[in-house]
Amino acid sequence: MSIEFIGFISNSDSSETRVRTGPVLNPGYIETVAKAHENAGFDRALLAFHSTSPDGLQVAQHVLGVTERLNTMIAQRPGFTSPTLLARQLAVIDQFSRGRVSLHVITGGNATELRQDGNTLDDKDERYARTDEWLDVLKLEWTSEKPFTYNGKYFQVENGFAQVKPYSPIHVFVGGASDAAIEVSGKHADTFALWGESYAQVRDVTTRVRAAAAKYGRPSPRFSLSVRPIIADTEEKAWAKAEDILARATALQDKTGYRKPADGHATAGAKRLLALAEQGTRIDKRLWTEMAALTGANSNTTALVGTPEQVAEVFADYYDLGVSHFLIRGFDPLIDAIDYGRELIPRTRELVAQRAAAHKNSGVAA
Repeated sequence: MSIEFIGFISNSDSSETRVRTGPVLNPGYIETVAKAHENAGFDRALLAFHSTSPDGLQVAQHVLGVTERLNTMIAQRPGFTSPTLLARQLAVIDQFSRGRVSLHVITGGNATELRQDGNTLDDKDERYARTDEWLDVLKLEWTSEKPFTYNGKYFQVENGFAQVKPYSPIHVFVGGASDAAIEVSGKHADTFALWGESYAQVRDVTTRVRAAAAKYGRPSPRFSLSVRPIIADTEEKAWAKAEDILARATALQDKTGYRKPADGHATAGAKRLLALAEQGTRIDKRLWTEMAALTGANSNTTALVGTPEQVAEVFADYYDLGVSHFLIRGFDPLIDAIDYGRELIPRTRELVAQRAAAHKNSGVAA
């Protein structure tokens, strides 16, 4: 089982510890970070989605235009763009980039934020039912060689057809932690996206997703894990760096906006991370939870702390649990992406290759 590293390209220079400088949409910064990811050896990079942020499709086009090899992972919310239209938009971008497009499906757990985009479905299970239909139609638009008709509760299409198809099959990532999310993932996901959870939590979720896929006669999706590596040349320095990050994030919460939601809202994924934080600040070998506790797990805020070799060892442990994709970003996004490329990414690839060879020699599936 091969592995991938996925980075993160934000629209401007900001994080939990960095107050944004420059415009909300900073083309020069986007270009610099995109090229840094490509040079660092990342396989693809996530373009995130929020109800108030710049459009990720257009940002992805800029990223693809200034890179040669880096793939994109374009986040989209089901229900806000017609699935037939989005299918054609993604197919066109995929044609221009010669197959460097993937889709990250984020249904969204915060109804308050979703209403900023005109969402009228407050019930989460209903939103996932809409996601199911949306993905049905999207895939029909990509693959059907003749006009198709679809009659669902949320989407109705008569004689739908796309003259343009993707350059190559577009890989579909699906995120979420609720039972409804896992059900949809079992039916549709090529890769299921987890946040940075404990070994026990990963075992639990991957087992449930595999069971959901089996219900639909599908092979298991692959699995992605999102985490924030904090690395230094010694373990002591790495933990000191983590404590400094926590102190700066605490001091800057009001200015950065990275804080617990004012309405106390927490998605199912956030609740899992917060439950993990209640177990302790350091979980398993080196999973650090204090940033998640500080922000209400408002995004993927758990971290792995240690030397590049130590963090690579944890990635290899997750690989043994079935994780093949690692979505990593730092608290100093540009500098950290460059640092990851120097040691962490190559060391992880080397260690995982050793684990895979060992599994093969012992007859254990990897």
